[in-house]
Amino acid sequence: MALGIRKHRLLRSDGRAIAFKESPNRSGRLRPSYLVMHYTAGDSAAGAIRTLSDPATKASAHLVIARDGGITQLVAFDKIAWHAGRSRWHGLEGMNRFSLGIELVNAGALTRQGAKWRAWFGKVYDDKDVIEAAHQHGGPPRGWPVFPKRQIEATVAVARLLVDAYALRDVIGHDDIAPGRKIDPGPAFPMASVRAAVMGRRDDAPELFQTATHLNLRRGPSTEFDKLTVSPLAPGTRLRLNHRRARWGEVDVLDQHGAPSDSGWVHMDFVAPV
Repeated sequence: MALGIRKHRLLRSDGRAIAFKESPNRSGRLRPSYLVMHYTAGDSAAGAIRTLSDPATKASAHLVIARDGGITQLVAFDKIAWHAGRSRWHGLEGMNRFSLGIELVNAGALTRQGAKWRAWFGKVYDDKDVIEAAHQHGGPPRGWPVFPKRQIEATVAVARLLVDAYALRDVIGHDDIAPGRKIDPGPAFPMASVRAAVMGRRDDAPELFQTATHLNLRRGPSTEFDKLTVSPLAPGTRLRLNHRRARWGEVDVLDQHGAPSDSGWVHMDFVAPV
C-alpha cells in the first residue's frame, strides 16, 4: 500500500485522499513522539467511526483501520486526538499530547461459551479465528480475535510512513502506557513483528526458533490447553516468537517460504534459536 502525507492528511501515492471524517473530539497542536496502537472493542469500522466522532464520547483517534485494511482518518496528524486517557510512558504524562493513535477494528477480549467464543456485544467467533492467551499484565487466559493479514499490512504501511514523517521514537500499545487500566491491543496483536517491520531495528526483530524434537502446538501456554494440530510439529520446524509467558512461547509456524502457516503455543524447552 503506497501512501503519503500532505498538510498532515493521509493520501494515496497518486494524490487521492484517504477517507477523512473529522472528529470534533480533538484539541491543540501536536508534536508526536510515539505511535500508540489500540483496538476498537467492536466489529465494524463504521461503528468505530461513529463512536469516535460523537462529542458525547469525548474520544477519538487519528486513524481507524478496518479488518479489510480500509483506512479512515478522523484527526489531522498535527492535532491532539483523545485516544490515550490517563497514561504515561518514559516520564511523559498524558500521552494524548505526545502520540498519534491508531484504532484497529477488533472485538477485544472474548468469553468462552461451550465450543465458541462470544464478544461483549454478542457476536460469536470460531476457534480458528481466535487465540487463547493470558494478557502480558496478568489475568486468566482468554480468547482474542486474530487481526487479519490485510489489516496488519495496512497498519505496517501507515506506521512506517508516520514514523518517517514525524520522526517517532517507537510503536507502543495502549496497554503499555496505561497498564492495569487498558488491555488493548492485546495478545493477538503481533506487536514484536509489527514494531520490527516499522522501526527496522535489530533489537526488535522477531526471534526465530526451530523445534528440537516432535512438539505439540497448543491453544494456550499449558499442557491443559488443547492441541491445535493432529500431529506434532516435526523436528526442524521454524517458528517465529511473538510473545513469551514463563517457559511457553506464542509462535507463528513458518512454511518453507518463511510465511506463517499456523500459530499457537509451544514449550520453549524444546526449541532452539535459529
